[in-house]
Amino acid sequence: MVTTLGCFKSGAVDVLVSTKNPVAGRRLSFVNDLDVTQDGRKIYFTDSSSKWQRRDFSYLIMEGTDDGRLLEYDTLTRDVTVLIDGLRFPNGVQLSPAEDFVLVAETTMARIRRCHVSGLQKGGMDTFVENLPGFPDNIRRSSSGGYWVAMSAVRPNPGFSMLDFLAEKPWIKNIIFKLLSQEVLMKFVPKYSLVVELSENAVCERSFHDPHGTVATYVSEAHEHDGHLYLGSFRSPFLCRLDLSQV
Repeated sequence: MVTTLGCFKSGAVDVLVSTKNPVAGRRLSFVNDLDVTQDGRKIYFTDSSSKWQRRDFSYLIMEGTDDGRLLEYDTLTRDVTVLIDGLRFPNGVQLSPAEDFVLVAETTMARIRRCHVSGLQKGGMDTFVENLPGFPDNIRRSSSGGYWVAMSAVRPNPGFSMLDFLAEKPWIKNIIFKLLSQEVLMKFVPKYSLVVELSENAVCERSFHDPHGTVATYVSEAHEHDGHLYLGSFRSPFLCRLDLSQV
């Protein structure tokens, strides 16, 4: 279980990683997503920012700081290792089926990074896919051997994307920080939800759209189980279920 206080075992509380203890000289501030190896030995998780906390996520998006990290926790040695530093809002984490690499969504960069954790390429990292049509949140495996990527906000093409527009205009972002609250900022984000299924080679196999957020607004999670796709949102207090045999 991941919380803003760190990583915990469920049931009887056993603190695995505490936000009070610095990792490589920096405290964990925005512990986000995780994935665990089948043998339970390694836990891979993201710390989205060393500055902002979860409740300040929209400020992290607007500021675009590169202080996020992908980390590895060894349940036997209890050591925490930084695998990738300098990420901009690292978010969802997903191990490959063979557990030879870890995918991590770099939300504000609209891309997914890959970190090799075993095999001949261990220690290497590259970009799995970039220039996505939206800002990726969580990543989960699909039954086809690929990955479901939930995008709670899109990058209209053609059209106007506020985040892309502001990316190279820090002075405008500074003004926005001073004048607008997070709730006001969210009103400028289109309620267009998008879920994409990527193949094992990062090719788009299919996609599901809710252009007006009528059914599911700001989709942040897509989890496949027993022929259905379950959709979750960081803004909605409910889940949606899509029968994949009907689409």
